Amino acid sequence: MSVLETPINAAAADADVKLVPGKEFKLPTAVFAIDAHPAGKRLFAACFDGSVFEVSTETGERKLLGKHTSFASGVRYLPKADRVVSAGYDGALLWMNPAETKPLRTVAAHKFWSWKMRVSPDEQFVGTVTGQYAPGDIKYTPAAEVEPSIKVYEAATGKLRWSFPHVPPTLSVAFSPDSRYIAAGNLMGEVRVYDLQTGKQAAAWTTPDFTCWGIIKSHHYIGGIYDMTFSADGKDLLVCGMGPMVDPMAGNGKQTWQRFAWQEKTPRKISEIKETDAGGGLMEVLRFHPDQKTFLMSGRLAIGKWNTAIFDAASGRTLHTADTKMRVTDATWLHDGAQLALSGMTGQGKKTKEGKYPEFGHVKLYDFQRKV
Repeated sequence: MSVLETPINAAAADADVKLVPGKEFKLPTAVFAIDAHPAGKRLFAACFDGSVFEVSTETGERKLLGKHTSFASGVRYLPKADRVVSAGYDGALLWMNPAETKPLRTVAAHKFWSWKMRVSPDEQFVGTVTGQYAPGDIKYTPAAEVEPSIKVYEAATGKLRWSFPHVPPTLSVAFSPDSRYIAAGNLMGEVRVYDLQTGKQAAAWTTPDFTCWGIIKSHHYIGGIYDMTFSADGKDLLVCGMGPMVDPMAGNGKQTWQRFAWQEKTPRKISEIKETDAGGGLMEVLRFHPDQKTFLMSGRLAIGKWNTAIFDAASGRTLHTADTKMRVTDATWLHDGAQLALSGMTGQGKKTKEGKYPEFGHVKLYDFQRKV
């Protein structure tokens, strides 16, 4: 365990909020996803080597709960059931009891990777998305899916409840606050929303600002919507990712979020990141603060000074920025928003004399402070 010593600079001297660095915990391999127990003393981490750990936020002590046969890409805790659900690049969903050390249930959800997994707010459903990018024509438009890109399972039984179509790869998924709708976004900036009461599509639209054609080195479409979240009233949907770039190997497209009024007859973009506020890099995480007054976007830094930022939910104004010195893959709020946990990774590093790689997975804690 180590403590961050370098303070994070606010976006402006009169910033309304700021993140103050706290504890940092290392894990053996990269952390792709995290979630928290409501008490804030335990985190659950999905890791590069397939491991799913329970991690103490007080000591950093970890306990192995289960393991995928490939990368563990998602993890969520269900407070009512006291269960942990994880997803992986092996296409499996695992159900675990934190008090035990082996999975209670394993479901073969996909033939390909689970890119993202979420649990509905009422804990009734587990949603997961998949899909491999394969050229479908001479223009490299993604080929049609070979399995349903969106699947919804009953959280209590693991039974498949719904399968919905999308254009692969489908990279992000979110449930509405009332647990009635599930939304998903893909490589081409296409968003679809489905009604979990009727099984019908409720909305669909495309935003071109999250995808582009790679001109240099690798000729194919790149980008995508990597995370999304509904507003508290369920009327708006925020999405994030990376804007167009010429060189797909550079990963330096515009850091981007957009907000849509999705329930209108024609879904309408109502706000987006200001051009002057954005650097370059892939944004992979969107989270509203529990009080809904602000939201966080975070990910990978390529060009600029920040890879994590706090935005005013009403105006979209940038309130605070930070360079966390790692690729951020997930985030969760602790203690009713008083603290933030970020997961991620740094470079793997070289083997030690003992033949082992140094630990390169990270969980960093920050105090969230607001002017009164």
